[in-house]
Amino acid sequence: MKQNKALSMLSIATKAGKTVTGEFSTEKAVKEGKAYLVIVADDASDNTKKKFQNMCDYYHVAIRFFADKNSLGNACGKEFRANLAVIDEGLAKAVVGQIDCFNNLEV
Repeated sequence: MKQNKALSMLSIATKAGKTVTGEFSTEKAVKEGKAYLVIVADDASDNTKKKFQNMCDYYHVAIRFFADKNSLGNACGKEFRANLAVIDEGLAKAVVGQIDCFNNLEV
């Protein structure tokens, strides 16, 4: 249930033009200081997870591993996405809150 709320918020953020998707665009947003949150799908490759974890650590950007490629893609109106960045601070904080709440319920 909570996962749906976080995905709904991502969908709203996308409609508002506040997300970028795909590896190249996500990486660019992080390096240009535009990204406030990076989300990597749980079913993304270990290599992709490590790459974005290291990048986000270096650039001090929040990162969460959440949902699967299909769910992230659907939230963004695309087929599937392994990663995306939220480029609005307020929306990023709201999405982090939902994801962390969901992850805490899962434990």
